[in-house]
Amino acid sequence: MRPPAPLHRLALRVGHHLRVAWWRLRRPTIHGVSVIARDADGRVLLIRQTYGPRQWILPGGGVRHGEAPAAAAAREFAEELGCPLTGLTLVRVLEEPLHGATNVVHLFTGTLAGEPRADRREVATHRLFALDALPAVSARTQDRLALL
Repeated sequence: MRPPAPLHRLALRVGHHLRVAWWRLRRPTIHGVSVIARDADGRVLLIRQTYGPRQWILPGGGVRHGEAPAAAAAREFAEELGCPLTGLTLVRVLEEPLHGATNVVHLFTGTLAGEPRADRREVATHRLFALDALPAVSARTQDRLALL
């Protein structure tokens, strides 16, 4: 059973700060996924999280121990946006620094197979944007979209 949404969001914010502190101390290698999801018109889905920076970013998250990156991408997307993807395809594996950790990111692209809905726990809001009309996005998001 999940806690009420406001309590869950608070736990995510606190957990994010603790995780960042741990990464800076331990400098681990972590594994994650990032998803460039597009609709039938080619627009890209961007999200704003309820924790961390408030910039528009691509959806994604961590890969669980023993989990295949493609399965993690599909799971994270469904958890955060309640929407499946079709044609999930690996674009590239990136290695980048993240708060002292080494982040190995599996970047996927896929097509929305339904209407996304922000879970209002991890994802505060979402929106589809044309590639030529993107809002201010994080540098990482810019770099990842440039790989399309």
